[in-house]
Amino acid sequence: MILGIGSDLCDIRRIENTLQKFGTRFEARVFTTLERKTSNNRNHRSASFAKRFAAKEACAKALGSGVKNGINWKDMAVVNLPSGKPAMFLQNGAAKLLDDLTPKGHTAILHLTITDEHPYAQAFVVIEARVLEQASK
Repeated sequence: MILGIGSDLCDIRRIENTLQKFGTRFEARVFTTLERKTSNNRNHRSASFAKRFAAKEACAKALGSGVKNGINWKDMAVVNLPSGKPAMFLQNGAAKLLDDLTPKGHTAILHLTITDEHPYAQAFVVIEARVLEQASK
């Protein structure tokens, strides 16, 4: 069953301007250490940060919370699996909210897709609840 869907469209130029104006202050407030390292090592640094920003916004929308009420930017992080596929990692307030949203006997699965085509970055997050498998007797 689908628990939530969120999408966001972000202007890469806006993120680039914010990075130029506020630099590491903005990075440290919004992104985890791993996200910062990943984006700062990319050829298109601003696009990488913009995709991650859009993913956080999309995730907050899918959770139905926004970035408030105990949910902060770094509670939602984009990580790349060994295959390169992006995935959402939730911690603290976001992880608790997800747990509260997930029906008993189910596990939550977060699906993420991100893309960019200058000057825009886009992200979609779908939160799915799957029935837990019963252990064999």
